[in-house]
Amino acid sequence: MSIKFWGVRGSIATPGAGTVRYGGNTSCVEVRHGGEIIILDAGTGLRQLGRALLEEFKDGPLNLTLLLSHTHWDHIQGLPFFAPIYEARCHLRILGCEGARTSLMAALTGQMESTYFPVPFSQLPSNIEIEEFTDYDFALGAVQVQAHRANHPGVCVGYRLVTPAGRMAFFPDTEPLAGGTDAAMIEFVRQADVLILDSQYNLAEYKKHVGWGHGCVDDSVALALQAGVRKLFLFHHDPDHNDRTIDQFVKHARQLAAPQKSGLKIEAAREGAVIQLGGRRAPDRK
Repeated sequence: MSIKFWGVRGSIATPGAGTVRYGGNTSCVEVRHGGEIIILDAGTGLRQLGRALLEEFKDGPLNLTLLLSHTHWDHIQGLPFFAPIYEARCHLRILGCEGARTSLMAALTGQMESTYFPVPFSQLPSNIEIEEFTDYDFALGAVQVQAHRANHPGVCVGYRLVTPAGRMAFFPDTEPLAGGTDAAMIEFVRQADVLILDSQYNLAEYKKHVGWGHGCVDDSVALALQAGVRKLFLFHHDPDHNDRTIDQFVKHARQLAAPQKSGLKIEAAREGAVIQLGGRRAPDRK
């Protein structure tokens, strides 16, 4: 199982000198296992992923699955700029939860109406299927996928992907309960080899944004510790946080975790970083 970050920022893309190391593109993560190519979110990072896929597969077929956490702009804006959708050899299956104010189809095609974009969705040559799932537990090939409601305005979910090589959880937008005390969330991400978690704010910033649907570093670390997570990636970096600020977040998070002697590893998600999971899993910690 391989995981690659293509977009790690929240709210709006932030190119510039201050975001070079961690990256300025919005939410997009690529997961591969057993021939499956699964994309988590379609933020602006999706553009570079599309270019890389076309280069890798040359003239061969492209079979892809896109799992959307929700349809806020920073999680779907990359779709019109995803080069494979302009290729007839591409088959893209897009999955998201039902219950949005408008349908998933309307949300995704609406941003390509002439008011906003020059190429209408109906003229794309690729084969695109858009599905709203009602079953929060399903399989994509050898990958078992489970969804869980996130604490974020509107309809939003996180995902857990489980394979024989390992398990990961992805919650790009969520506001965990203070102190990481959400029992259902803890159980959902328990023993994850990798947890990619919204950690947009420090504690002082979070106090000014309670109810906005985004988490703080302190609560992310507390949740990861209680769930026995092996590696935590701080995600959904604030557009006003430069590389040095994110470095400080990582340092603070590690200081919070160190006294617990849990073995929890902590990093900030960085564009281009690749995580490999495989081999025999260590036994679950009690």
